[in-house]
Amino acid sequence: MIKSSLPPIISKQVLEDGVEWQLRIDAELPYFNGHFPEQAVLPGVTQLDWAVQLGAAEFGYRPEVQTLEVLKFQQLILPGSQVRLKISLNRAKHKLTFAYFQDDQRYGSGRICLAPLQSNQEAC
Repeated sequence: MIKSSLPPIISKQVLEDGVEWQLRIDAELPYFNGHFPEQAVLPGVTQLDWAVQLGAAEFGYRPEVQTLEVLKFQQLILPGSQVRLKISLNRAKHKLTFAYFQDDQRYGSGRICLAPLQSNQEAC
């Protein structure tokens, strides 16, 4: 996965079951260019990339995806909004679970299987 720029991070909170970031989705982010002319929308691939980057860095993995599971995009993330991104880890299976949300709004979620840290570790 190509490393992209992360959005401005307003806050980060470590929880018992994961980590949660508050992100500011500035209209000036380059990911909105041409996606779409009538109404700019944050691409799902960008949301996925941010989850991989933040989750891998937080939990000590390389940002190398082996498989994607249960990927859903429920609502559009528009420029000028703020969203929360929560990521939790199942270390035994090398899986990150992520969800983008704000209050009652659910934007996107999924499960990502990352490459094991060591070659002798069992993959997903």
